[in-house]
Amino acid sequence: MRLTLLVPELIWPEPNDQLTLGKLAAPGFEWLAAHAGFSRQPRQAYEHLLATQFGLDDAPFGALRRLGESNQTAGDDGHWLCADPVHLRFHHERIVLADAGAFDLDLDEAQAIAAALNSEFADIGRFHVATARRWYLQLHTPTTHHAEPLSHIAGRRLDDELTDKNGVLTRWLNEVQMFLHGHPVNARRQAEGKPAVNSLWLWGGGPLAKVPAPEFSTVWSDNPLATGLALAADIEALPGAASLGSLLADAEADTSQLAVLDTLLPSVLTEDSPGWRSAFDALEKDWFVPLRGELGRRVDTLTILAPTIYGQLTWTLHGKNRWKFWRKARPLQAMAKDLAEGNTL
Repeated sequence: MRLTLLVPELIWPEPNDQLTLGKLAAPGFEWLAAHAGFSRQPRQAYEHLLATQFGLDDAPFGALRRLGESNQTAGDDGHWLCADPVHLRFHHERIVLADAGAFDLDLDEAQAIAAALNSEFADIGRFHVATARRWYLQLHTPTTHHAEPLSHIAGRRLDDELTDKNGVLTRWLNEVQMFLHGHPVNARRQAEGKPAVNSLWLWGGGPLAKVPAPEFSTVWSDNPLATGLALAADIEALPGAASLGSLLADAEADTSQLAVLDTLLPSVLTEDSPGWRSAFDALEKDWFVPLRGELGRRVDTLTILAPTIYGQLTWTLHGKNRWKFWRKARPLQAMAKDLAEGNTL
């Protein structure tokens, strides 16, 4: 079997964080990294890296992600964007964006705001709420709008180059922000000391299109974008495997499998180091340690794709690599420091 793991934020973004990385037990991943071929490319959002696995350089993320939602309804035609709820705040004279994963937002609150937006801006398009965190906008008139995926800018300073400053939708968002400021849901949230939904992040626009068939026969993921890509490519999309063992039990031999393991990403976006450590420990136990035993047996080739702040990191292993006993494992923190300094692993 050829197995590819896509693991966003596999390495904690602060290499000198002794509490997070200093005493982290990672024998499984460290062994894999020591025996693998390694390459690094410029940083990009994990959504872009995921799309390139399907041969897409400019993917319509909104339409594809919505296709992968379990509760999608009819109406996939047209020009779709992700229209995710966010909270903008000033920090050191710069605007910082927090997505709804960084604060509590109930589904009924999301639906109430979206209904009000649909009433106020019916001439622009129609908002659809899939979950409290994931909203969509179906435009009446297709409009080009350049913006990075939300995962790329959430929790970070919102710099001018990250958005289409002079675009039609960016200018329209000023009206949306003023409307949101006076919405009763936000008034109630602010009275309760909760962050207001004071803007939307529009990204990934375009119509749904056929996706080229990738090399994978199956995609394992609970991520709606990964599921949508698989459905659009007409390949099997299965819920995320809980462990390597469960994937191997259900996948056919002599196939190519893609598993999206995105449990580390939310903790990085919210700077939750204990949460990141807990998620990493689970990946160690359920995936990396078992992979050491399965490499060269049921797993012939393993590729680990890791979009991180250090760049797009790739480790590739073949069964024969397990016999390279002279390659010594290095602590994950040492790898992080080398990457931060621009050194080669």
